[in-house]
Amino acid sequence: MPDGAQPVLEVQDLKTVFKVRGGEVHAVNNVSFDLKAGELLGVVGESGSGKSVTMMSLLGLLPSPPADVRGGTVTFEGQDLLQIKPDKLRAVRGGQIGFVFQDPMTSLNPVYNVGMQIMEPLRKHMGLGKRDAVRRATELLELVGIPDAERRLKDYPHQFSGGMRQRVMIAIALACDPKVLIADEPTTALDVTIQAQILELMKDLQERLGMAVIWITHDLGVVAGIADRVLVMYGGQIVEQAPTRELFKNPQHPYTRALLKTVPSVRGAREDRLAIIEGQPPILGAQPSACPFRDRCDVAFDRCAAENPPRFDVGAGHDAACFYDANTGAPRNV
Repeated sequence: MPDGAQPVLEVQDLKTVFKVRGGEVHAVNNVSFDLKAGELLGVVGESGSGKSVTMMSLLGLLPSPPADVRGGTVTFEGQDLLQIKPDKLRAVRGGQIGFVFQDPMTSLNPVYNVGMQIMEPLRKHMGLGKRDAVRRATELLELVGIPDAERRLKDYPHQFSGGMRQRVMIAIALACDPKVLIADEPTTALDVTIQAQILELMKDLQERLGMAVIWITHDLGVVAGIADRVLVMYGGQIVEQAPTRELFKNPQHPYTRALLKTVPSVRGAREDRLAIIEGQPPILGAQPSACPFRDRCDVAFDRCAAENPPRFDVGAGHDAACFYDANTGAPRNV
């Protein structure tokens, strides 16, 4: 990430609610963050922590109903994406902001060849004619490492392996030279070797093309290798954010420390059993009025049940939403 880079995306106090039978689920609660030009931002947390819902809320990708984006601002290119008209949002989505979904087999249309699916955004957003679109689609397949690219444009999704399908999805997301790419756990369904290849490909593309990337994952090992900065989410909110090295060296939130303990060790034999986080993530029937992690926390005290902590600045570009100060080993005096 370039030094002094300016934000290309700024999110403030984002709130998303799902209307369900018998009430509501508050899936995203006052989420605020920014994404700087050329940065690779990792977003981590358990399933149900709000990672994917947050990022899909930014681009209007959630079905409404049941989803309802109730508040906040999402500033991109001087405009609030939550307020612009649907046709303008569609122009941003896929044109200036690309999205790579988790499962390429359900994201790719099985009845169209991959060439048609890559060319669709080229013709819609960039106005390319058929010949130029074919040429650009071929270049994109070559860019993501698919051999014999021109011939493979005519192949259908079922003719590609899982890793190759994910490369096709990345090619579609990159088609219009987006300024921001959001990747939602794109390696989850792949074996370890293919995961490593996709991660290497994404890091290389991000550096070569200079775009900003948001990488959503539950795997701290992945963000350790590729991210410049990390957001940790729990209970629909950001509980900690820091530069990657700082987060791993000096985790401040009890949830982050618990997550780090669950990462398998590769340093020889392990005497202890792999750590787990006891309990279950909260089901948020209302906006949290207390710390959502308190029932699973080993340092919780009375204040944690009475207030939902804000994010406290702990220095070095690092903040954590916790009333307990991990550096002093005592409650914060604020």
